[in-house]
Amino acid sequence: MSSAGEITESVVRPGSTAVETVAITGATGLVGSALSRLLQAQGKNVIALTRGEGAGYENSIRWDPETGVLNPARLESVDSIVHLAGENIASGRWNAATKSRIRTSRVHGTRSLVQSLASIEHRPKTLVCASAVGFYGERGERIMDESAAPGSGFLADVCKEWEAEAMKAEALGIRVVCVRVGVVLTPKGGALAKMIVPFRLGAGGIIGSGRQYWSWIGLNDLVRVFAFCLDHKDLRGPVNAVSPESMTNHDFTKVVGNVLHRPTIFPLPAFMARLVLGEMADELLLSSIRVTPGKLINAGFQFEQPGLKECLDFELRTAN
Repeated sequence: MSSAGEITESVVRPGSTAVETVAITGATGLVGSALSRLLQAQGKNVIALTRGEGAGYENSIRWDPETGVLNPARLESVDSIVHLAGENIASGRWNAATKSRIRTSRVHGTRSLVQSLASIEHRPKTLVCASAVGFYGERGERIMDESAAPGSGFLADVCKEWEAEAMKAEALGIRVVCVRVGVVLTPKGGALAKMIVPFRLGAGGIIGSGRQYWSWIGLNDLVRVFAFCLDHKDLRGPVNAVSPESMTNHDFTKVVGNVLHRPTIFPLPAFMARLVLGEMADELLLSSIRVTPGKLINAGFQFEQPGLKECLDFELRTAN
């Protein structure tokens, strides 16, 4: 048993190759902790790249993207990296300082990580970097696949720069996958956790016109997507991590109300959303981003909860 912050040697089973070692930034977050459990259940070694060395993980490497603190030599034994770290985009109303933190945590953090990889001889074979469907911006009813050009707006610009920094690792001989994540559904955090309280109080309703498309994915399927991208060597570049069933906010709201057995009669007008949330309302709640997971489907990925009702039923049932 190793102490916190100490990397153990890869375990070798008789008649088999070494167990894969995966380093994860953001390993203590909502997605990172769930992904860590899945990868460990698959028999992989998981190392957390974290500001607080240890942080509940037997194996960890200290990494502070703001200061650049990272000993690159510690990555020599790593086979793959999953890069999830970044400022929460929905933690509060956006202002200049908040937007700067969001951009810096993703763009500069990814740049720092790739520069560290460039300085070592034995590099990971794969870098799977989180991104977001915000890359596409407002697109109305048009269906976006991975070949679509970036949209406009703050989040689209951040995603474009973020992915560009990650893709620089390709020049180092590293396979790079940029996972464009939709609205993540889990009562443990994120959008669904914020919705549950007003819905259960009977105060849920459509937002704005309700005609804007929301592209979503359950937490269970999302972590399976990241694991799938690690294992499928033919996947590279952008990969949309959304359910095949994108839907309008109107339909989304009705399904949530049905699952929670609550009415959905209190709409949130667009002007009120903007008054409360400012620019963030337009980019996160009122914009229409209709995305299809084309690459995942073509690669043979099977969603366990492809429909919204079954996803909500599953996530609510397994939350504790």
